[in-house]
Amino acid sequence: MPSHSGVMTVMDRAARKAAVKLRRDFNEVQQLQVSRKGPADFVSMADKAAEETLYEELSRARPDWGFLGEEGGERAGDPNKPRWIVDPLDGTTNFLHGMPHFAISIAVEEPMASGKREITSGLVYQPLTDEAFWAEKGKGAWLTDRRLRVSSRRDLADCVIATGIPFLGHGDFAQWSRIFGAVAPDVAGIRRFGSAALDLAWVAAGRYDGYWESALQSWDVAAGILLVREAGGFVTDFRGGDRAIERQEVLAGNDQVHSRLHKVIAGALR
Repeated sequence: MPSHSGVMTVMDRAARKAAVKLRRDFNEVQQLQVSRKGPADFVSMADKAAEETLYEELSRARPDWGFLGEEGGERAGDPNKPRWIVDPLDGTTNFLHGMPHFAISIAVEEPMASGKREITSGLVYQPLTDEAFWAEKGKGAWLTDRRLRVSSRRDLADCVIATGIPFLGHGDFAQWSRIFGAVAPDVAGIRRFGSAALDLAWVAAGRYDGYWESALQSWDVAAGILLVREAGGFVTDFRGGDRAIERQEVLAGNDQVHSRLHKVIAGALR
């Protein structure tokens, strides 16, 4: 196991601090299910409180870095320095309904000499299972101290594939239906667990063999994309290009599964 960089230590410490209150709030939200008002406002506060904890911890350690969060948006830093990309609670709907599947996602995006920006560190932390999936560019992907590798399955008939499903006000129902109709007959199963960050972490860990989803934001997937790539997998947009975040389309898997899913999806979208 490679030693943590200082940046990864900062990320891990911040996630664990925010997780303490999320765990407490999750127990509370399960009790709120029976109330007439419902837990939606409470969860919104939990989301924002978690992001503030993360912002305080991360900015204390790197005060000149920028910060992009799902709740608070962009907080400018030195444009020549990295920035944090943070989702304080990926899987909010699960959290809202008392379902124990959600995560904190933190990524570092660095400016390169080419003028582009690149994700160089990523952490997906599941507060309820205490699983810390992490990766740094060139150092591999890890679950705490265990090296991660993407699944070695090659035949789609043996593969379990993850996805997200469009819902009220979110996503393209027609496009998703075409892709689902093309993929489902070829695979062993399709799962929709409701957290893009954990979906990608699970691809990196070999729990899922592949994954596709659209209408995603950078904070949903930045850390997870690096995890899959550092675990030996491929991540592209639906066209097979390197613009997954820009196009808000993610297709992930090992080389064979990715290639085969890409052909199926490309055929469905013609």
